[in-house]
Amino acid sequence: MGQKIAFGVGMLANQMFPASLGIFMVVLVQNLGFPGWMWGIVYFLPRVLDAVTDPIMGFISDNTKSVWGRRRQYVLLGAVLMGISFSVMWQLYGENSVTYNFTYFLLWSFAFYIGLTIFSVPYVAMGYEMSEDFHERTQIMAIAQWIGQWAWVIAPWFWVIMYEPTWFPNPESATRELAIWVGVIFAICAMVPAIFISSKSTKNENFSPLTFNAIGDSLSQIIRGFKEAFSLKPFRKLCISTFFIFNAFNTVAGFVFFIVVWYLFNGDAGAAGYWTPIFGSVGALVTTFIVIPIVAWMSKKIGKKNAFMVSQAIALIGYTSLWFLFVPGKPWMFIFSLPFHSFGIGSLFVLMMSMTADVIDLDELNYGKRREGVFGAIYWYMVKFGFAIAGGLSGVILTVVGFDGNAAVQPEGAVTGLRLFFSGLPMLGTIVAMYLMHDYDVDEERANKIREELKKRKAEDQKPEIVYTGYQSGKILSLTDEDKVAVEKIQQEFGGKSSSEIKALFAETLDGGFHGMCFSPYLEGQNIGDTLTENQIRRRMEIIAPHTQWVRSFSCTDGNELIPKIAREKGLKTMVGAWLGTDKSKNEAEIAQLVQLAKEGLVDIAVVGNEVLLRNELTEQEVLDYLLEVKRALPTIPVSYVDTYFQLSQRPEIVNACDLVLANCYPFWEGCNVDQAPIYLEKMYEMAKNAANGKEVIITETGWPDSGESVQSAKPSPENAMKYIIASNRWAQKEGIALFNFTSFDEPWKVHHEGEVGQSWGIWNKNETLKYK
Repeated sequence: MGQKIAFGVGMLANQMFPASLGIFMVVLVQNLGFPGWMWGIVYFLPRVLDAVTDPIMGFISDNTKSVWGRRRQYVLLGAVLMGISFSVMWQLYGENSVTYNFTYFLLWSFAFYIGLTIFSVPYVAMGYEMSEDFHERTQIMAIAQWIGQWAWVIAPWFWVIMYEPTWFPNPESATRELAIWVGVIFAICAMVPAIFISSKSTKNENFSPLTFNAIGDSLSQIIRGFKEAFSLKPFRKLCISTFFIFNAFNTVAGFVFFIVVWYLFNGDAGAAGYWTPIFGSVGALVTTFIVIPIVAWMSKKIGKKNAFMVSQAIALIGYTSLWFLFVPGKPWMFIFSLPFHSFGIGSLFVLMMSMTADVIDLDELNYGKRREGVFGAIYWYMVKFGFAIAGGLSGVILTVVGFDGNAAVQPEGAVTGLRLFFSGLPMLGTIVAMYLMHDYDVDEERANKIREELKKRKAEDQKPEIVYTGYQSGKILSLTDEDKVAVEKIQQEFGGKSSSEIKALFAETLDGGFHGMCFSPYLEGQNIGDTLTENQIRRRMEIIAPHTQWVRSFSCTDGNELIPKIAREKGLKTMVGAWLGTDKSKNEAEIAQLVQLAKEGLVDIAVVGNEVLLRNELTEQEVLDYLLEVKRALPTIPVSYVDTYFQLSQRPEIVNACDLVLANCYPFWEGCNVDQAPIYLEKMYEMAKNAANGKEVIITETGWPDSGESVQSAKPSPENAMKYIIASNRWAQKEGIALFNFTSFDEPWKVHHEGEVGQSWGIWNKNETLKYK
């Protein structure tokens, strides 16, 4: 409970700053003479900056390595910046020109919103990761919103203070002093989560680096993360629904003061007295003591989505009734609307933030990463960007209806126009949101299944069973004296070169293009059997397409069938594999899909199985049967089987049944040092060629890892990987040999099968960044 309250105190700050901002903004129009277009700009531009910087802050927060964890230091820094900039931005004086005040306020608003981003993005992410329990997440957000609502109880009374002449000579002087009190007190509140919410060290986590260059490179990853998160239909519904409800409400929220003063009290702000703050305070108190407890109870009883639908239906009654219950001479009547009206915004963030935490679990299941910071940033991006639009739209509405805060009498229809927008716009936003949410499907049952699957994965991850490849059986071939001379030439070529010079040679090789690449589609956290998305395949294909003529895939199911289709769109040739193993029904599904893809014209070479004999999962006769089945189905396409060069040299019947000889050749796995490895690869190729009976031999896999465990004299390193790729591809191109580099991207799933070295063969890393540059 202490942790929940500490989080809630942060929410008080998170809501008090915008609540105070909304109150103080009236001074800009009513007392400092800002026209409607200036009001719109100072509302719009800083919030656009805030929205744009949120995803960047989310990425930084998610990838911070620190003994204090990922979030706390940013929450503390943001709190300080918010407090200082908020206090300074309101030091406005009526004797200065409107243009000066406008420019001063706008610039300091930018500073304030940068501080708000630094604070709020990691702060919100803290809340998402506090619990894994479906219902406790709602409780956390309910407590936080309950505490945060007191901002909306307190802030409206600033109107009374600002316009009370016995306290301050004018509203702008009141605003100057109140801003300092708000800045100091609530900056301290904002620091509370950073001080009191515990977090584990992330110093040794395998996060993306946060150097300036890496952050620059990460912009594409931020955009990708945004796309991936927003591609989740449930999350998209949450964001867009929040956008419509919250920002329709906020477009007209600032009109309360004008409606109370000009409609109920005919323009007399003094006579309006306490009625404007009563509207805000009573609404906030209703939210605090009635709406939030009821919504939390409904959520547990009927589910989060149903609680949302009921709450917004109640809010529609409130929005409608305000048209009838704003009655001149009877200002107290609007109070009857507030219990209904308060269900709209009062329920919104309790439920939506809790549902966002559920969707983050779904994202982890799909992509294998916890991205609370990115999701929080994107969710609040929608809120803040919409808030910016709402601010700009407020200015437009004031201009359209002809309202003038400095006029003694408002133009005919101006106040009626404000009232129409005040009731009608929130109703429209709510109806759209309810329609969007009617088929939201992450209910308690589904959320619990997702959590169970994640727990199962984590349990498996904690018990890795390292099984090294069969290449380590000591298949060392001897080198002749002639071979040793060739090795010396390779040593001389690379021996005196610096790392940057080797990188330059690698860049030439990459830019010159490879014959082929093995395509590795699995993202971090995904494993064999997980369903791949078209998004991830298309994104990775776009990265490698400029550097290769052929793409090799390994499976035809679980989304892998999209690989040849997308490769063909990029103008690439395809070697498409059916993955075979001990599961006969799965084998049949793979082969059926391979045949189908070939008949659609998406396959240039059909591969029936990869190293299944090496793994001892099928007999030679079973492989032959599958080969013949596919050859009969595809008489016009080359059909073959892939295995190690030494397996193929020992199995003449398999070679005879293949249209091509497809050999995997790894000097690394046989313990060969990198200087000898290119010549050793030639020996492997010769051995496969001798067994081929005149058929073309293709090297379907070869490569070198850049990190991990050594195998005898074979040492993983970035320099060794580049040397091997350069030398092996030069030789293959010179001799006219088709060679497929293994592999395009690092494959984290292999760490549980081949150790760290197994995940380190990519030319691009797991984050899709080129490693050797």
